[in-house]
Amino acid sequence: MRVRIASLAVLLGAAATAVSWISLMPSLKALLDASLHAGLPYSQMGHQLRTLLPFYLGLDLALVTILAFIFLELTVGRPLRETEDAVSQLGKLELTDNRTGGPLLSRLRTAIRRTSEELQSQRTMAREKVTQLEDANQALLRAQTELVAADRLATVGKLAAGVAHEVGNPLSGILGYLSVARSKANAEQKDLLDRIEAEVQRIDRIVRSLLELGRPSRGKPAPMELLPVVEACANLLKKGELEKIELEVKVPQGLWVIAEPGPLSQVLINLLINAAQAMGGAGALTVEAQQAGGRVTLSVLDRGPGVKPEVAARLFEPFFTTKAAGKGTGLGLAVSRHLLEQMGGTLRFRPREGGGAAFEIEIGAPG
Repeated sequence: MRVRIASLAVLLGAAATAVSWISLMPSLKALLDASLHAGLPYSQMGHQLRTLLPFYLGLDLALVTILAFIFLELTVGRPLRETEDAVSQLGKLELTDNRTGGPLLSRLRTAIRRTSEELQSQRTMAREKVTQLEDANQALLRAQTELVAADRLATVGKLAAGVAHEVGNPLSGILGYLSVARSKANAEQKDLLDRIEAEVQRIDRIVRSLLELGRPSRGKPAPMELLPVVEACANLLKKGELEKIELEVKVPQGLWVIAEPGPLSQVLINLLINAAQAMGGAGALTVEAQQAGGRVTLSVLDRGPGVKPEVAARLFEPFFTTKAAGKGTGLGLAVSRHLLEQMGGTLRFRPREGGGAAFEIEIGAPG
């Protein structure tokens, strides 16, 4: 850089000297020749020189200034402005490939371009890290939610196991007494006894559902074909909850999963009944399955009113239900998820585009 500045100084000095020599010497020579021919004395010639010399010096200064300005504009001003533009582009990481300018500017722009590329790379890496952190945070939140739900289920299961025996025996006695009382009752009394028995049976179902939450797996999951299980569940409900439902089964033949037939059927029946009730007993219902890698997803898709976000967050909580009193216990989905987890699977909900709900059973497939 110092050598370059010294070179510029030498060039400017040489240019100023050359301009002065070229402009002054012919004028002075012409003036002296004219004075000698005219026979003027030296004092008068000196007076003319003092009069004209400032004019020629001023003209030389103007010419040198113009030349110096043009030279500095080409060698310093324009490169500096382009460098300023390059630095401004560097701030936006949008450096364009403009190759005007001399060697100094080229080297400077090369350095700036390398810095820009490095900063761009670092920004891309930072964005990827932020995305990974956001994904990890979401996974952590899901895991925390699942742990809380699992803890609740474990607590309910322990409580159910502790009171099942104490509640089950009195219920059995009550049902026996109701049977004896019905044999000796009149028509009006039988109606009352039937209502009592229905409520007792409901209590019994609640206790049995509670026991499912704390009960370990009743068997070992094994490879089984999925389509026969789906068809058996559909046929079982065809004359009941699905009587007015248009059911479409899209489960390919030869699709196998690792599960227990009984618990899987229980889960699927519960989802089919929930879907039919959500649609008011009429409408189109789809059961479809697909395999991706070593997992199979079995989906129950309805076109009901859907599920509100505040309700969806609590779908799998024990005793949470949106059904009217006496229509549900709020244990079906909680028990279903528990049964699937015992088989290495899971149950999740997602809203459907255009309205409705989708409950997805994800379970392993034979390797």
